[in-house]
Amino acid sequence: MFLSALDMIVPTHQTSGLWRHPGADTAQYLDLEFWRRHAKMLEDAGFDSMFFADVSGLYDVYEGRGATAIRAGMQYPALDPLLLISAVAAETTRMGFGVTANVSYLPPYVLARTFATLDHLTRGRIGWNIVTGYQQSALRNLGGDDLMPHDQRYDRADEYMEVVYGLWEASVEPDALVNDPASNTYLDPDKVHTIDHEGPWFRVPGPALVTPGPQRTPLLFQAGSSPRGIEFAVKHAEVLFFSGTSPQNVRQLVDRVETHMAAAGRARQTARLITSVTIIAAETDEQAHQRYQDYTRYVDQEAALALFAGWTGLDLGQLHPDDVLEETHIEGNRSALQSFTSMDPDRRWTVADVAAYMAIGARGPVIIGSGKTVVDELEHWMTVAGVDGFNVDYALRQPDMAAFAEFVSPELRARGHLATPNEQHLTLRKQLFGTDWLPHESTGGAFRRGEASSEGG
Repeated sequence: MFLSALDMIVPTHQTSGLWRHPGADTAQYLDLEFWRRHAKMLEDAGFDSMFFADVSGLYDVYEGRGATAIRAGMQYPALDPLLLISAVAAETTRMGFGVTANVSYLPPYVLARTFATLDHLTRGRIGWNIVTGYQQSALRNLGGDDLMPHDQRYDRADEYMEVVYGLWEASVEPDALVNDPASNTYLDPDKVHTIDHEGPWFRVPGPALVTPGPQRTPLLFQAGSSPRGIEFAVKHAEVLFFSGTSPQNVRQLVDRVETHMAAAGRARQTARLITSVTIIAAETDEQAHQRYQDYTRYVDQEAALALFAGWTGLDLGQLHPDDVLEETHIEGNRSALQSFTSMDPDRRWTVADVAAYMAIGARGPVIIGSGKTVVDELEHWMTVAGVDGFNVDYALRQPDMAAFAEFVSPELRARGHLATPNEQHLTLRKQLFGTDWLPHESTGGAFRRGEASSEGG
């Protein structure tokens, strides 16, 4: 079971209002020492990675302004997760880190340098969650105007990937580092190349400013589940992240991905498919449900609607609570809308339903119970949805993730779902797929110049 801890460096991630709970620590997200301890706890609990979500703008669609998101601390303020990774990596030895970075806002040359740096500093445990962006508020603050149409954002992202693959795989050959004092040669200049990229959106001559790290290309995560998003993911991603309200509707996405992989000639075992779950665990089912009921006293459904509006661009605050959510064309996060429309054809979701459901755990299910009950349900999801693992979210960050470590992890270990820690240091890609580097037959691996070592791939 691939196990990832889903988080965001914010006061409120995907459960709204619980900053008011007596057990909450509203300054926790600002505390570096907390994050160092937290990362170590998650690694000891058997997590393969921490997965950091991120946005670059305020959620200001709901009621035409950002007041609700600001008042509720709904993913605001948001710290930059890339700046946290070196510190938490220093506290861990095995667990990887998947970090969201946006191809619409960061120049590819800058992003390539940043992730190559982190690949070195984490000793090959960095992953990149590729997102195209859906926030008009972020675009305005970065000097843009209108949000690019949804599918065109993915067209641009494909070219973006060509640039970063060129910088990571084609610019510096695997044996370019000579480190020979006798010949006064640190790097062989004949094995460092410009990439000379010129395309509709980017012009990047190169060469790369940072030599490739242990993985060369970071492990690639991607969360798009629209048809164009799945096409992009099958072309590039190694870990595909879904959200859905039931195993049956997540299964639809898994089936689409597997169909596209087969059509592209890509083997299913070259990807891990995971889905989001919020887990509230305790020693007994009764204690877990009591804690869940306690949480419901503090939720903020209006803040949940502000989050939904920020994702999709649809302001449900303009509708009546009994109005039914319908499928419509949007340029925002289409998978967020589909979770409550086309992916769930047997249910008619009202605005009130969406607000109540999203108040704890947002789009994913909430699993409540003892370690045995939780693992039974996770096994059910793996069987019915066909996923390989989970992005585990929380209602209250530290209490719920600590409860997972105490009650769920031992049950997962007892059933053989957690990998035995390897004393030898491994890159994140090697832990998952047995190779440090992208395979030559992959989209990114095909860019690699020079001979690959036997350790690589």
